[in-house]
Amino acid sequence: MTTTPHSSFIIVGLTIAGRKFRPSDWAERLCGVLSAFGAEKRMRYSPYVGPRNYKGEKAVFVDGRLYDVEPMAYRFVLHFAQDNDLQLIQDVAPPASPSKSA
Repeated sequence: MTTTPHSSFIIVGLTIAGRKFRPSDWAERLCGVLSAFGAEKRMRYSPYVGPRNYKGEKAVFVDGRLYDVEPMAYRFVLHFAQDNDLQLIQDVAPPASPSKSA
């Protein structure tokens, strides 16, 4: 389960064996690690990493441009997927960033 630097990918909340990953808010927690507080004093997800649904499952979309901005953060989310044996969908175009705050 590897990806090339700068490629966009999706981490799906299912293990390779097909079991649902827990806790149920794992995607929001993972994205929260890479979020920041904005001027309105509300937490905002990174424009490069966001929780979404993928075919009815919780998922995290990672924009490959994250590597250009912060390579360590890119490797962190990639290794999170690998360490937890999660399904990884490579070379996808991430959807537009969510407009809502966390």
